[in-house]
Amino acid sequence: MSDLPVFGAAMSLDKFDTFRDMMFDMDRDLELQDFHAPAFLDGDMEPLIDRARKALDGYQGRHGIHGPFWDLPLATWDPQIRNVIHDRMFKALDVCEALGSTHMVVHSPYLEWDHNNILNYPGARDGIFERFHKTMTPIVKRAEQVGTTLVLENVGDIDPYFRVELAASFQSDAFKVSIDTGHAHYAHGSRGAPPVDYFVKAAGNALGHIHLQDADGYADRHWALGDGTVLWRSVFAALAQLDSKPRLIIEVFNEEAIRRSARFLQENGLAQ
Repeated sequence: MSDLPVFGAAMSLDKFDTFRDMMFDMDRDLELQDFHAPAFLDGDMEPLIDRARKALDGYQGRHGIHGPFWDLPLATWDPQIRNVIHDRMFKALDVCEALGSTHMVVHSPYLEWDHNNILNYPGARDGIFERFHKTMTPIVKRAEQVGTTLVLENVGDIDPYFRVELAASFQSDAFKVSIDTGHAHYAHGSRGAPPVDYFVKAAGNALGHIHLQDADGYADRHWALGDGTVLWRSVFAALAQLDSKPRLIIEVFNEEAIRRSARFLQENGLAQ
């Protein structure tokens, strides 16, 4: 058996039906992306949950969901916004509990503006930590109860260490770090952040999850792997140094891009 890591993919339930053979073949890591939209969270969730439960029958791979993120600033100052965030996150964790999902992606609160101004305002860093804890502490406790690990994904993060320290500050096995390679490459190309492999090295064994997508360093492209300018060999060399075995999730826009990304990883000897 190959020592190469096994890649998985993020997809909708519709795509999971299409890629069922590939995903079941090696029980690949799966991320379902049907459960974060406000319309779903405010509606009757049971039919989609029931459909997902049936689709996952017999599946032995690690699986999770992308959590809510639209218009949800997790380090908000506003307690009313925090109430909305709690409503969204608790409902999403109910989905995790119903499906037995063991990860849920949440987005970093650390904005590009924060990076450039964190030393400009006294106590700014501590303030982000404090507000983030007010928002996330009950969510982390609920995740612990459910058996789901929250993974904190970089979005506009320039500093690869900030959200690593933020996740670690909860001292919970239910809160780990995620990396989105395209987001990191955007921050590198457009905002002067370190390259993608440095994000992996900064996370170290706190890394529980990675979104694999290619980009050009200018925008959040979600291109097939190999179509952009991410230096994949350096990324996978950094991943090979970890003991945490993060979930390797291809996150691209369409079925053809999933297939080409899978071939790219296999043909270049990066993953199986």
